Amino acid sequence: MGFNVQALGFGDNVVDRYEHLKTMYPGGNAANFAVYAKRCGAARAAYMGIFGNDIAGEHVISSLCAEGIECVACKQMIGENGAASVTVVDGDRIFLGSNEGGIRGDARFVLDRFDLEYIRQFDVVHTGSYCFTERELPKIRKVGVPVSFDFSDDSASDYIRDVAPLVDFAFLSLPEDMQDDEVRTRLEALQALGPRFASATRGAAGCIAFDGRTFYTQRAKSVSELKDSMGAGDSFLTAFLMSFLDAEKRGITQKEAITDALDSSAAFAATICGMEGSWGHGKSYE
Repeated sequence: MGFNVQALGFGDNVVDRYEHLKTMYPGGNAANFAVYAKRCGAARAAYMGIFGNDIAGEHVISSLCAEGIECVACKQMIGENGAASVTVVDGDRIFLGSNEGGIRGDARFVLDRFDLEYIRQFDVVHTGSYCFTERELPKIRKVGVPVSFDFSDDSASDYIRDVAPLVDFAFLSLPEDMQDDEVRTRLEALQALGPRFASATRGAAGCIAFDGRTFYTQRAKSVSELKDSMGAGDSFLTAFLMSFLDAEKRGITQKEAITDALDSSAAFAATICGMEGSWGHGKSYE
């Protein structure tokens, strides 16, 4: 399968240190997006962000290169790469702590005119609430590239009110036991702020999405062997965007494009839950 979509992940990259395995895996919402886009069959998949110059940073760089991800617009700085400590219990990830993005959190990525010319080449730019990219969103919107944004499950309401008007595709993670009516209310409020599409995933409870006129429900797909839920949400939203944007280019009706994209993204996310880490490439550490 291939999609006529050029996709750029802009923002965070980390290593997730699995303390119970003494193994670190590359990850981060924006870096995951680039890798999953490539694995879905995107015509072009790139990552733009800041790496540290430590072992963790080098591991993420080498892993992205091994996946064939375009990283020509990245920066590497002296300092710690973003890192988080994680464990897994019954397939569910549990975060134990982080260094708040390392050097990426201190330096921030400020887009200049040359970066924006690069970004103009893409069909979609994806970023999120842990990427430190909020102040750059108006620049991206100004050059006419759609923005996808992953809000955290702990994003405050005032933060969502500030960011959502700058976003075209908004994604939320909500508790598995949240009632459908409450999810729909949340999505209506989010979409009313400006995004053309809003989606909420609830783990095994599946997804509800809203395009301003119609609600869509997608059940989660079964996982043959659940190893790790890390990356499940990122893989879902990436596969959705690749399928939907490709269908839109081909003139498929919006309702059909969304329905098909939600189904294929649930299937793709289920495959990701069957591997360790967000996308493999584990490296031992002490």
